[in-house]
Amino acid sequence: MQKKIPMRQCLGCREMKEKRELIRVVRSPEGEITLDFKGKAPGRGAYVCRSAECLKKAVRSKALERAFSTRIPDEVYDRLRQEMEAGHEG
Repeated sequence: MQKKIPMRQCLGCREMKEKRELIRVVRSPEGEITLDFKGKAPGRGAYVCRSAECLKKAVRSKALERAFSTRIPDEVYDRLRQEMEAGHEG
């Protein structure tokens, strides 16, 4: 029997993709918003493709703010862009 592949929707392009192809944006229980490259961090997660374009679309449409039901400061978006450009795994 084949293992079920978890699918998630990108907040930028709105396409359903395999969970491992996406980057998880997580709001921790303390309210801090970060990128979770491993997909294991505790908290509420939302997903974005590994492209700066999708992050840009998600920011423009305020999709992250809706997903987390909170206003997200510009500094957080800047940090997310930097983390995504660095593409580090941790």
